[in-house]
Amino acid sequence: MELRQLKYFVKTAETLNFSEAARLLYVTQSTLSQQIRQLEQELGTALFVRDSHSVSLTESGEQLLPLAKRTLQDAAACQDRIKDLQQMLSGSLNIGITYTFAPLLTETVMEFLKIYPGVKLNIFYKTMEELMDMLEKRELDFVLAFKPSRVYPGVESHVLFDNCLSIIVNRNHPLAEKTSVTLQDIMPYSIAMPSKGLQARNTFDKMFPGASESLKIRVELNDANVLLDLVRGCNLITLLSSAVLQSKEMKAIPIEVPHNIMEGCVHTLHKSYHKRAAEEFIKLLRESVALIGMG
Repeated sequence: MELRQLKYFVKTAETLNFSEAARLLYVTQSTLSQQIRQLEQELGTALFVRDSHSVSLTESGEQLLPLAKRTLQDAAACQDRIKDLQQMLSGSLNIGITYTFAPLLTETVMEFLKIYPGVKLNIFYKTMEELMDMLEKRELDFVLAFKPSRVYPGVESHVLFDNCLSIIVNRNHPLAEKTSVTLQDIMPYSIAMPSKGLQARNTFDKMFPGASESLKIRVELNDANVLLDLVRGCNLITLLSSAVLQSKEMKAIPIEVPHNIMEGCVHTLHKSYHKRAAEEFIKLLRESVALIGMG
């Protein structure tokens, strides 16, 4: 039994489609099928039920799947530990980031690439739900995001900074002179709204259930940088954590509401091995000007 065969089996079990699994693994379908047949012959049992219309796991396949995943995870952890022990800091680092968190990252990425040229960064921008699913599948080393409203079993959240939900306006906006705003204050103005699923939007909808129906929403999108560009260029308002604002051309104004807290966190799997490269990246992030400015 080879790790490659287990990798092919797991991907096919996840997709239940031989051609799709082969595409994702960058191998031919015939190579994939041959390796799985060899695995079945070695185990002395069929792992898949195949017919002309569908593929499904046999009982043996269902029993093997969690064991195969654990074996592959352990093998990857062994490689990471040996590299770290050799002080090589090479390989890759897989980071998940929510769209709202993205503007805080540029400085740290540039610094890390300069200090550790041997490490490749794979950065995934997705919603919190998608990133937590990837983290639980060990497809990510850690996730950078604000603290979610729900609990994810097996995931640890370590606070990087405390912040709050704010409106962000350019310096010429009529609200720019205020030090805080209420929901009623922002009602008359046009808004560039974060899309549903983004943490800023989730936080707003939780604080003000149903209120978004009464706002003058002109555009909804899931990219914090584009939202900030729109605010910079015109008199639109947007709703984001004030932490994302790094430009003096605009102003973040906290929204007056009880318990207006958005905790910026690094999320990791409980009791999982942390790559040294991950620890170094998080250290640099904590030391970045963007985060120090919030202290």
